[in-house]
Amino acid sequence: MAITYIESPSTDPAFNLALEEYVFKNLPRDKTYFMLWQNDNAIIVGRHQNTAEEVNAVYVSEHNIKVVRRLSGGGAVYHDLGNLNYTFIADAKDAQVIDLQYFCLPLIRALEKLGVHAGMQGRNDIVIDGKKFSGNSQYIKDDRIMHHGTILFDSDLSVLSEALKADPEKFESKGVKSVRNRVTNLRPYLPEGTTLKQFREALLANMTEGEELETYTLSPADLMGVQKIRQGRYELWDWNYGVSPDYTVRRSKRFPSCGLVELRIQVVEGRIANLAVFGDFIGNGDADELAGELKGCRMERRALTAVLELIPVSWYFFDVSSEELVDLILL
Repeated sequence: MAITYIESPSTDPAFNLALEEYVFKNLPRDKTYFMLWQNDNAIIVGRHQNTAEEVNAVYVSEHNIKVVRRLSGGGAVYHDLGNLNYTFIADAKDAQVIDLQYFCLPLIRALEKLGVHAGMQGRNDIVIDGKKFSGNSQYIKDDRIMHHGTILFDSDLSVLSEALKADPEKFESKGVKSVRNRVTNLRPYLPEGTTLKQFREALLANMTEGEELETYTLSPADLMGVQKIRQGRYELWDWNYGVSPDYTVRRSKRFPSCGLVELRIQVVEGRIANLAVFGDFIGNGDADELAGELKGCRMERRALTAVLELIPVSWYFFDVSSEELVDLILL
């Protein structure tokens, strides 16, 4: 069967995940589709994960990292322009029993031809010298399968480790937690001087070896369809954060001006359902009054700021600003 190659015109994560979904749902099912694409500065969380539990919210905000939820399961991953992603979309009668390795092996074979000896570890990771450089996941529906994977080519691993650094002891939830593995970039294992462009071209040539390759150019109608999905799902806070499993989070900080403030926050569908305040802090007002004002508010900086800017926070927590309280809630 011929393989149809589609190249994304964008590095926006919401667009690229929408493009995957569009191809999966709308393009003819008698073809197998292969895509190479990149996201700029993004965290992609798994379908069943608690977004707040996976990301370092303060770091993500300070570094303008986009957070988007994908359709498939698995753990959270960091993408930048040193990372290359690939996708296979195909029909499969018994898709529910297809092993992830079926779609990982072409990448392993392609790397072998480039002089890189990689192998599978566990169910969905590809490793070199025991270090993960590619994670994979799948989405299956109506006898159709979408397999996608990441390739750490030359990513900023320091940003990766900070952006995904969330404290599991501060959360109690039923969300699927990511497993942090030792990771490595692929570039040091390739011939010296290999660029991402060269690797991309070599990968495309080898990944489809033995199969006829045809290129599909997205039409204006296709792009309109992608944008509709993007705006209706992947740009929405309700999808990226709100569909997270319910959870309870604990926050605490000792402010020099007022003392220790401890928060117990129950979050349902991404919004504050209950907020209890404890600590040895000093203030004039009843902190439960302030907590009541935050019920129903999204666990998101803009929404929290909009509420707290209308409240004299320092009346409840001496000399603490609304911005400092937002930082504590999202710590």
